[in-house]
Amino acid sequence: MESLSMNEVPVEPDRAMTDEQLISMLVNRARSEGLQLTGEGGLLQQLTKRVLESALEGEITDHLGYDRHDPAGKNSGNSRNGTRSKTVVTDVGPVEVRVPRDVAGTFEPQLVRKRQRRLSGVDEMVLSLSAKGLTHGEISAHLAEVYGANVSKQTISTITDKVMDGMAEWQNRPLDRVYPVLFVDAINVKIRDGHVANRPIYLAMAVTVDGHRDILGIWAGDGGEGAKHWLAVLTELKNRGVDDVLMLVCDGLKGLPQAVETVWPRTIVQTCVIHLLRNSFRYAARQDWDKIARALKPVYTAPTEEAALERFYEFCETWGRKYPAIVRLWETSWAEFVPFLAFDVEIRKVICSTNAIESVNARIRKAVRARGHFPNETAALKCVFMALMSLDPTGQGRKRWTMRWKAPLNAFQIAFEGRLTPANL
Repeated sequence: MESLSMNEVPVEPDRAMTDEQLISMLVNRARSEGLQLTGEGGLLQQLTKRVLESALEGEITDHLGYDRHDPAGKNSGNSRNGTRSKTVVTDVGPVEVRVPRDVAGTFEPQLVRKRQRRLSGVDEMVLSLSAKGLTHGEISAHLAEVYGANVSKQTISTITDKVMDGMAEWQNRPLDRVYPVLFVDAINVKIRDGHVANRPIYLAMAVTVDGHRDILGIWAGDGGEGAKHWLAVLTELKNRGVDDVLMLVCDGLKGLPQAVETVWPRTIVQTCVIHLLRNSFRYAARQDWDKIARALKPVYTAPTEEAALERFYEFCETWGRKYPAIVRLWETSWAEFVPFLAFDVEIRKVICSTNAIESVNARIRKAVRARGHFPNETAALKCVFMALMSLDPTGQGRKRWTMRWKAPLNAFQIAFEGRLTPANL
């Protein structure tokens, strides 16, 4: 069946015809003549070809200073010199376009640059798929199956490697002077360095004075972290502008409290209650999880430390004989668990809420699990970074956090008087 020729579509349709009418006309004609809308040789590919070639013609007209066949170009010193054909990979598949040339060889097209084989949309698609955890082979197969585009694994690697430049700039950007809350957590990834082994990737996420969540940085660990390691990480944050942190929430990371005291002496270190509960469940049978959760809730929702201790003794009487490891866990974590009990309920919500960091961790874990393991530390960091950059694409999560922040901000301002100065509000 004869395909629809794009040359039959008028370049300048009647001005009374709206864009919607023109599109409807093209689609209806394509269907009536059996032309596919998508796929190789489909309407979208033909439209893309026509738009690209028209734009390139406009570029060379601007470069030469006169339209095609315009007498003003006679003896101008430079003129058109035909076209050269090249195939570029686009969002709708490979498209062959004719790129105009000039006699002097000075024309440098910008829309489809010399030696460029992909339009920017393809790069963005590759980065998006990689951020979701797809391997280079899976991305290549996906582009071939859905778009008919032949993009090699090496090309995909080249595209994703560009992320590292942006990551270095992001990791060294200046930070705010003070943060009400800083969360520090770790994600375990499998890295093949001689043999496959679990390695932690640490991330620091702050809640800003404006109520926004901000990932301050990510660091790869080797499993042997202590005070020296955390001192280097926190000193890096301080050198980037962080003079004060009101409360730092973590999951009993070795050496972190000592490092915090050295860098920010007034910062309160708080054990993450959610992690403490989750660690408790590791020692209990699955059928007892709900009962243990209900029994521990009065402990971490108690109005005072004294009341929390009473509720904990009650928990020990009920569950201590069956699960002594849970009792031991809470006893060893008690000093870092109780600080938040001295604060307003609005502050407790910020510290105890799983929304702050668990949604971030879930996205990272999803991307990491999809990859299985990584050839080296750099590849792991790149995957985590791309997953972080793809968070909250619509901005709705950021907006919800800001709307809920006024009450906690007032509580922090009263509890830590003088440390959230007017310059920060």
